[in-house]
Amino acid sequence: MSKLRVFRAAILHLLDDPKQSLTSDIAAVQYFSDGLLLVRDGLVEKVGHTPDLLSSLPVDCEIIHFPEHLIIPGLIDTHIHYPQTDMIAAFGERLLEWLEIYTFPTESQFGDETHAAEVAAFFLDELLRQGTTTALVFGTVHPASVNAFFKAAQARRLRMIAGKVMMDRNCPAYLQDTPDSAYADSKALIDQWHGKDRLLYAVTPRFAPTSSDAQLAKAGQLLHEYPDVYLHTHVAENQDEVAWVAELFPKSRSYLDVYHQHQLLKPRSVLAHSIYLDQADRDCMAQTGAAAAFCPCSNLFIGSGLFNLKAMQDSGVRVGLGSDVGGGDSFSLLQATNNAYKVLQLQNQKLSAWQALYLATLGGARALYLDDKLGNFLPNKEADFVVLNGKGTPLLERRLAKAQSLHEKLFALLMLADDRSISATYILGEEAYCNPNT
Repeated sequence: MSKLRVFRAAILHLLDDPKQSLTSDIAAVQYFSDGLLLVRDGLVEKVGHTPDLLSSLPVDCEIIHFPEHLIIPGLIDTHIHYPQTDMIAAFGERLLEWLEIYTFPTESQFGDETHAAEVAAFFLDELLRQGTTTALVFGTVHPASVNAFFKAAQARRLRMIAGKVMMDRNCPAYLQDTPDSAYADSKALIDQWHGKDRLLYAVTPRFAPTSSDAQLAKAGQLLHEYPDVYLHTHVAENQDEVAWVAELFPKSRSYLDVYHQHQLLKPRSVLAHSIYLDQADRDCMAQTGAAAAFCPCSNLFIGSGLFNLKAMQDSGVRVGLGSDVGGGDSFSLLQATNNAYKVLQLQNQKLSAWQALYLATLGGARALYLDDKLGNFLPNKEADFVVLNGKGTPLLERRLAKAQSLHEKLFALLMLADDRSISATYILGEEAYCNPNT
């Protein structure tokens, strides 16, 4: 027998890209000041105003009520490293030195599946505590890291994408694989996990400098053999990195062109950072269907540079938001929207509250080609959502009390909220996290 669950609160979601409008009456924004979200067997059945839907509910239907709370779709992180959980907030280095000093030694531990399982469990619970319900996730070069991650995600019924790092040069010997071993290990993991429950696989060369031409060709072979898997890597994050790639791949027009020449750009290819690109690169991404992960927290923390959102959107490139833990210093995509606003302010661009919410929800779903399943509350989408508390901190409560418009309230919420404002996170309509202080 099918199971109906009903949730009552203020409800906000986006039906399309809101661009940079500041008004709430645009077609892309749908808001119910007193709304009902109907979930049947884990999927959205209907969303609407309480007075319109209340009379149609079964008389014995339980309504889970969150007075003075806001329900939004689950947050979607388009770039994050779970093995870097324990090195978050590492001091004082830029990208290439940061990898050598902090990242590679930390990742060396993930050949031990027991260790990997413990970190994966903490990592996923932390995502849920922050309101993130779906993520595109780096493992390490070890297959055990991916097995542990997928087992933990499966136990929590999460929609997660992950992959084994491919890395056959310019890294410590203890983390090197080979083109053939990377292909064989990735193929076995795809066969075991891709499409199992809500899990999906990403072919994951770390970045161009750590993969030979032969290994990048093997990554392209995997994408050809499994056309519905993802490609997850980094591009043009740091100026020294870009110069290094030019030395390593002199026949490529640009850093992005390295991936294009190896047939790695397609729908479901997600390129983290994408800072130092030119118009030809952006056009290539748009034409191939590749997406960019905007990672403002890590770009500021590591001092990499400023992502040009307007140029990407004007070129038709899909863009999602990424926390990029551990380069990023917070698991919270609410904090990522805060930093995104500041990154764009430095470039004389404005990030509206609608656009910020879009990047963290429907925009992320579109970047991952999952907008048929996630990103808003249209019927038959998976019912992953977050319950936000506007009284999570005294300052937030005070600021929201002074706000006049819905846009002003949402903007203040996104700028000031953190994990204290996450009252609950739901996965397929079932509570997966409840804030004990709410």
